[in-house]
Amino acid sequence: MRMIVLAVGDRLPAWAEAATTEYLKRMPREARVDMVAIRPEKRAGRAANSIKQTEAARLLEKQPAGSRLVALDEHGAQLSTRELADLLQRWMASGRDTCLMIGGADGLASTILERAETTLALSRLTLPHALARVLLAEQLYRAVSLLHNHPYHRE
Repeated sequence: MRMIVLAVGDRLPAWAEAATTEYLKRMPREARVDMVAIRPEKRAGRAANSIKQTEAARLLEKQPAGSRLVALDEHGAQLSTRELADLLQRWMASGRDTCLMIGGADGLASTILERAETTLALSRLTLPHALARVLLAEQLYRAVSLLHNHPYHRE
Protein backbone atom coordinates (compact mmCIF):
# COMPACT_ATOMS: atom_id res chain seq x y z
CA MET A 1 0.00 0.00 0.00
CA ARG A 2 1.11 3.48 -0.71
CA MET A 3 -0.21 6.69 0.79
CA ILE A 4 -0.51 9.87 -1.20
CA VAL A 5 -1.02 13.19 0.56
CA LEU A 6 -2.53 15.78 -1.75
CA ALA A 7 -2.20 19.18 -0.11
CA VAL A 8 -3.38 22.49 -1.51
CA GLY A 9 -0.54 24.97 -1.19
CA ASP A 10 2.67 25.13 -3.13
CA ARG A 11 5.14 27.03 -0.98
CA LEU A 12 6.12 25.68 2.41
CA PRO A 13 8.58 27.48 4.66
CA ALA A 14 11.99 25.77 4.74
CA TRP A 15 11.46 24.48 8.30
CA ALA A 16 8.19 22.77 7.35
CA GLU A 17 9.62 21.30 4.16
CA ALA A 18 12.62 19.93 6.09
CA ALA A 19 10.48 18.42 8.85
CA THR A 20 7.97 16.85 6.46
CA THR A 21 10.75 15.41 4.30
CA GLU A 22 12.51 13.97 7.36
CA TYR A 23 9.42 12.10 8.61
CA LEU A 24 8.47 10.82 5.17
CA LYS A 25 11.94 9.48 4.41
CA ARG A 26 11.80 7.43 7.63
CA MET A 27 8.69 5.57 6.47
CA PRO A 28 9.25 1.90 5.62
CA ARG A 29 8.68 0.69 2.05
CA GLU A 30 5.38 -0.98 2.91
CA ALA A 31 3.97 2.35 4.13
CA ARG A 32 5.50 4.77 1.66
CA VAL A 33 4.02 8.28 1.59
CA ASP A 34 4.17 10.65 -1.38
CA MET A 35 3.45 14.32 -0.68
CA VAL A 36 1.98 16.17 -3.67
CA ALA A 37 1.45 19.93 -3.59
CA ILE A 38 -1.63 21.22 -5.40
CA ARG A 39 -1.61 24.79 -6.69
CA PRO A 40 -4.02 26.96 -4.68
CA GLU A 41 -6.59 29.06 -6.47
CA LYS A 42 -6.06 32.83 -6.49
CA ARG A 43 -8.49 34.51 -4.12
CA ALA A 44 -8.92 37.85 -5.99
CA GLY A 45 -12.38 38.67 -4.65
CA ARG A 46 -13.89 35.25 -5.40
CA ALA A 47 -16.30 33.49 -3.08
CA ALA A 48 -14.80 30.80 -0.83
CA ASN A 49 -17.11 28.12 -2.24
CA SER A 50 -16.00 28.85 -5.80
CA ILE A 51 -12.35 28.65 -4.76
CA LYS A 52 -12.94 25.34 -2.93
CA GLN A 53 -14.68 23.85 -5.99
CA THR A 54 -11.77 24.76 -8.26
CA GLU A 55 -9.26 23.32 -5.78
CA ALA A 56 -11.42 20.19 -5.40
CA ALA A 57 -11.23 19.58 -9.16
CA ARG A 58 -7.42 19.82 -8.96
CA LEU A 59 -7.31 17.44 -5.99
CA LEU A 60 -9.60 14.85 -7.56
CA GLU A 61 -7.63 15.01 -10.82
CA LYS A 62 -4.51 13.91 -8.90
CA GLN A 63 -6.21 11.18 -6.85
CA PRO A 64 -5.00 7.78 -8.06
CA ALA A 65 -7.77 5.63 -9.53
CA GLY A 66 -9.20 3.15 -7.05
CA SER A 67 -7.54 4.75 -4.02
CA ARG A 68 -9.32 5.27 -0.71
CA LEU A 69 -10.12 8.96 -0.13
CA VAL A 70 -9.45 10.33 3.35
CA ALA A 71 -10.34 13.97 3.93
CA LEU A 72 -8.61 16.05 6.58
CA ASP A 73 -11.18 18.43 7.97
CA GLU A 74 -11.67 20.19 11.29
CA HIS A 75 -15.02 18.39 11.74
CA GLY A 76 -13.55 14.93 11.18
CA ALA A 77 -12.91 12.21 13.74
CA GLN A 78 -10.15 12.93 16.22
CA LEU A 79 -8.12 9.80 16.78
CA SER A 80 -5.48 8.89 19.32
CA THR A 81 -2.16 7.72 17.93
CA ARG A 82 -3.11 4.12 18.79
CA GLU A 83 -6.43 4.51 16.91
CA LEU A 84 -4.61 5.97 13.90
CA ALA A 85 -2.16 3.05 13.99
CA ASP A 86 -5.05 0.57 14.05
CA LEU A 87 -6.72 2.36 11.14
CA LEU A 88 -3.44 2.41 9.23
CA GLN A 89 -3.01 -1.31 9.86
CA ARG A 90 -6.46 -1.99 8.35
CA TRP A 91 -5.60 0.16 5.34
CA MET A 92 -2.31 -1.69 4.86
CA ALA A 93 -4.03 -5.07 5.16
CA SER A 94 -6.45 -4.09 2.39
CA GLY A 95 -3.55 -3.45 0.01
CA ARG A 96 -5.45 -0.51 -1.46
CA ASP A 97 -3.69 2.85 -1.88
CA THR A 98 -4.85 5.64 0.41
CA CYS A 99 -5.14 9.27 -0.68
CA LEU A 100 -5.25 11.84 2.13
CA MET A 101 -6.42 15.33 1.12
CA ILE A 102 -5.65 18.62 2.83
CA GLY A 103 -7.61 21.60 1.57
CA GLY A 104 -6.53 25.18 1.08
CA ALA A 105 -7.21 28.23 3.24
CA ASP A 106 -10.97 27.66 3.05
CA GLY A 107 -10.82 23.90 3.59
CA LEU A 108 -12.18 21.15 1.37
CA ALA A 109 -15.23 21.41 -0.87
CA SER A 110 -18.34 19.45 0.05
CA THR A 111 -17.80 17.28 -3.04
CA ILE A 112 -14.59 15.93 -1.47
CA LEU A 113 -16.11 15.54 2.00
CA GLU A 114 -19.06 13.60 0.55
CA ARG A 115 -16.79 11.24 -1.42
CA ALA A 116 -14.41 10.58 1.47
CA GLU A 117 -14.50 7.12 3.03
CA THR A 118 -13.05 8.64 6.20
CA THR A 119 -12.79 12.19 7.49
CA LEU A 120 -10.12 12.92 10.09
CA ALA A 121 -9.22 16.01 12.11
CA LEU A 122 -5.64 16.61 13.14
CA SER A 123 -6.74 18.86 16.00
CA ARG A 124 -9.55 21.05 17.20
CA LEU A 125 -7.03 23.90 17.09
CA THR A 126 -6.65 26.03 13.98
CA LEU A 127 -3.29 25.09 12.46
CA PRO A 128 -1.21 26.88 9.85
CA HIS A 129 -1.17 24.88 6.61
CA ALA A 130 2.55 24.12 6.85
CA LEU A 131 2.22 22.83 10.39
CA ALA A 132 -0.70 20.58 9.38
CA ARG A 133 1.52 18.87 6.80
CA VAL A 134 4.31 18.37 9.34
CA LEU A 135 1.86 17.06 11.93
CA LEU A 136 0.30 14.61 9.47
CA ALA A 137 3.71 13.32 8.34
CA GLU A 138 4.85 12.91 11.95
CA GLN A 139 1.69 11.12 13.04
CA LEU A 140 1.80 8.73 10.08
CA TYR A 141 5.42 7.95 10.99
CA ARG A 142 4.51 7.54 14.68
CA ALA A 143 1.60 5.21 13.82
CA VAL A 144 3.82 3.01 11.65
CA SER A 145 6.46 3.02 14.39
CA LEU A 146 3.84 1.85 16.87
CA LEU A 147 2.84 -0.98 14.54
CA HIS A 148 6.49 -2.08 14.32
CA ASN A 149 7.08 -1.80 18.10
CA HIS A 150 9.68 0.87 17.42
CA PRO A 151 10.76 2.82 20.50
CA TYR A 152 9.88 6.17 18.83
CA HIS A 153 6.37 5.82 20.24
CA ARG A 154 5.78 5.43 23.96
CA GLU A 155 2.39 4.85 25.53
